Amino acid sequence: MVEAGLGPDEIGRRIRRSGRQVERIIAWTEIPRTGRHRRRSARALERRVLALRARGETHEQIGSRFRRSAGHIRRVEGLAHYRLALDLLG
Repeated sequence: MVEAGLGPDEIGRRIRRSGRQVERIIAWTEIPRTGRHRRRSARALERRVLALRARGETHEQIGSRFRRSAGHIRRVEGLAHYRLALDLLG
């Protein structure tokens, strides 16, 4: 919208934000993004789930340990594997 020549107030009206908020967002888009992403530390639950799965525990066993469903534990494990694949886990 900025490239189309609309001002912050008009953009704000269209997206239901103030003109000042739109100006801040525009300024954020101008911050340079160089280099690799910094590595994030692994979340504790993800680390624990991966460790317990490596020991052979089932999703149901781990879920009962953390008072979560087996489906939740499967999702956490999937996210942990995804982060490992992206080299985001430390």
